[in-house]
Amino acid sequence: MIDAVYPPKPVPGDRIAVLSPSSGLAGVFPLPFELGLRRLRKEYGLEPVEYPATRVMGSTPRQRADDLHAAFADPGIKAVMAAIGGDDQITVLPLLDREMVRAHPKPFFGMSDNTHLLAWLRSCGIVGFHGASVMPELGRPGALHPQTADSLRAALFTPGPYELRPAERWRDVDVDWADPGALATEPETRRGLGWTWVNADRVVEGRTWGGSLETVGDLLMAGRDVADDPAEYDGGVLFLETSEEMPSAGTVFRILRNMGERGLLGRFPALLWGRPKTWFLDRRHSPEEGAAYAAEQREAVLRAVRTYTPGTVVVFDVDLGHTDPQVVIPYGGTVRVDGPARRITVTY
Repeated sequence: MIDAVYPPKPVPGDRIAVLSPSSGLAGVFPLPFELGLRRLRKEYGLEPVEYPATRVMGSTPRQRADDLHAAFADPGIKAVMAAIGGDDQITVLPLLDREMVRAHPKPFFGMSDNTHLLAWLRSCGIVGFHGASVMPELGRPGALHPQTADSLRAALFTPGPYELRPAERWRDVDVDWADPGALATEPETRRGLGWTWVNADRVVEGRTWGGSLETVGDLLMAGRDVADDPAEYDGGVLFLETSEEMPSAGTVFRILRNMGERGLLGRFPALLWGRPKTWFLDRRHSPEEGAAYAAEQREAVLRAVRTYTPGTVVVFDVDLGHTDPQVVIPYGGTVRVDGPARRITVTY
């Protein structure tokens, strides 16, 4: 088993690499991207350094791998952050220099398709950070959500434990990234209902693995993130969430079933399930339709858990992944899930 290493943290005034390991959407929608860069400077005191492929749609896997190598190798860069996700980062992984990155560990922040890179870093023994991309989170309409801002600040700068709390209010509806007025307006939010716990009779503390469910499915199909010894995952905390693709409940169940069939699902005694995305520009669900979709997804998860790992502690509607607010989850780092106390504590 590879020991987990938390990379050294930046301090205000440091330079942070901003790049696009997946999609160059920063070039298509510059408004949320540039808003996110301004907030990195103003809210966190970091100086973003943009890399050549960051705003290039259709950049090659080699160009994106070169950006990553340059960012990790540069001693003046103290952290790395993805602009946004995408859908083909899996083609970048074979081009990455494992020994060079291991020799220059740095905190990497990203989510969605960036699950690929986070899982790869974990396999190198480097703890990454699931969350806080430049465009979706730092480019949020109106202002940064306080919970997102606080979690990111702690993950960036403060080692040690950080307790997560359910969102008092949350948002699901997106805005037009090409509309300056929409980005300047505070979005409408809904009242939070807290987390839902299942089998909350024990405490589980272990290293995390997971991320975007659709990306995890890609990784497993390609054989890119299955440890040589599956016992690597024993006792860990699995965290999963679904994206704006809004996979059907049947698809969610099949991915989890396949994880169960290969003996993977049962290795994690705790599962954190992110609040599902229930609205997107091509599927504008009403609140009632969104609630029905979320309920069907929850039942699919419970069906898989009951079948393959009935004793697992499960927490639903954690504010991770494609949601607002969004908390940062240390990928490969330590998370403590305290069922009796109904508390989740991450170690940044």
